[in-house]
Amino acid sequence: MIEIIFLDVDGSLTDGGIYKTNSGDEFKKFDVKDGFGIQEWLRIGKKIAIITGKSSKIVENRAKELKIPYFFQGVKDKFQKAREILELENLDFSNAAAIGDDLNDMKLLNVVKISFKPADALSSVKADITLSKNGGNGAVREMIEILVDRENLRDEWNKNWL
Repeated sequence: MIEIIFLDVDGSLTDGGIYKTNSGDEFKKFDVKDGFGIQEWLRIGKKIAIITGKSSKIVENRAKELKIPYFFQGVKDKFQKAREILELENLDFSNAAAIGDDLNDMKLLNVVKISFKPADALSSVKADITLSKNGGNGAVREMIEILVDRENLRDEWNKNWL
């Protein structure tokens, strides 16, 4: 069973753009469907971890808003951080899925049970599933929906809404 999803941020949870105002303020775009999917995955008792190489208060605020239990920024080795999280949860990589879009995600994508990449990921990134959605435009939600179906969780997933 997949118990935890490891999320990359820039290019997966966001569109990868770094938007700056004239005053130097930065902002990022998040897809509400991704956020809802994350909240529902957590609601059914699963786990999410954000592991990102960049540091951003914006991403920290989004992680808090979504109540994501594991949030790590400025990470150079995503594989090692994921291993630490799995040890804390008494899980292993066979219980994990991940999404990533660039070379710094490859080591982690290669060891999880099932890996995903957004449609607009770097072509050299290898994953089990290439999603139809671009990063920041519903790719994370699409990944979660695939996992819900593969793990036979659709009834639990839908019970609050249908």
